[in-house]
Amino acid sequence: MRLVSLLPSATEIVDALGLSGDLVGVSFECDQPPGIRERAAVVVGGLDTVGLSPGEIDAAVRARVAAGEDLYTLHAGALAELAPDLVITQDLCQVCALPAGAVTDALAHLGTTADVLTLDPHTLDDVLATITAVGARAGVPDRAAEVADALRARLAAVARAVAGRPRPRVAVVEWVDPPFTAGHWVPDLVAAAGGEPVGAVAGTRSVPTTWDAIEAGDPEVVLVAPCGFGLEAAVEQAREVAAHLPGRTVWAIDADGLVVRPGPRLVDGVEAIALVLHPGAVPASAAVALVAGSPAQR
Repeated sequence: MRLVSLLPSATEIVDALGLSGDLVGVSFECDQPPGIRERAAVVVGGLDTVGLSPGEIDAAVRARVAAGEDLYTLHAGALAELAPDLVITQDLCQVCALPAGAVTDALAHLGTTADVLTLDPHTLDDVLATITAVGARAGVPDRAAEVADALRARLAAVARAVAGRPRPRVAVVEWVDPPFTAGHWVPDLVAAAGGEPVGAVAGTRSVPTTWDAIEAGDPEVVLVAPCGFGLEAAVEQAREVAAHLPGRTVWAIDADGLVVRPGPRLVDGVEAIALVLHPGAVPASAAVALVAGSPAQR
């Protein structure tokens, strides 16, 4: 089967299912597995944010949306030439990836009959369900069930390890200028790791907030997981968060690797957060390398 993935999390799901060799097209943001953009054609481009601060990125996105301009560009002709059997896209967030409607309209216009699977997870359970959905449409349902079951087993192991322990109050900052607290599945990650999420509601969108509002939630731990950024940038932005929230315990976390992409690595995120909240309760994993105490706490 010839597969096209238009969002990084779907590409990671395809890889977890052992089908990355079947990927013929991806988004410019797909970076896992390593080298995938060299092996598959890039059929979606987007806003170049290299070198921009979070505030500048926010302003650029808002300006484009206000002007009715697209944030992502589908190279429709290139997509059609790939003759895909299955195209995986999303309708969760127009800022995060190309909306499904644009894909469906383009394929219909070009007369391409590819199957289109739209992923729209809002909770951690929804994310696990997308794995089985992709597996079913890609022809490997049994393999997908094995992957999802293995991830659930890891979550169950964390739940056993943190059971009965005090649950620290945890705020997750998804953007720093302006501040946003993380919604969707992120509160589920905190709860699964043995924390009490504050400042956001599971299954709902991330929301703009203020530093005073975050402070009023009285978080014992603040995780800085800026959407679209890795650990190095998160550590830098955690300095700003620590300045706004003096006295709070602030940690930086690789957002793309562990928190914001709704794919298999969210379970790595749960394990890493559990290590932060309950040191020694959960065996250390490779994911711990993607989390760091902010300079304010060192």
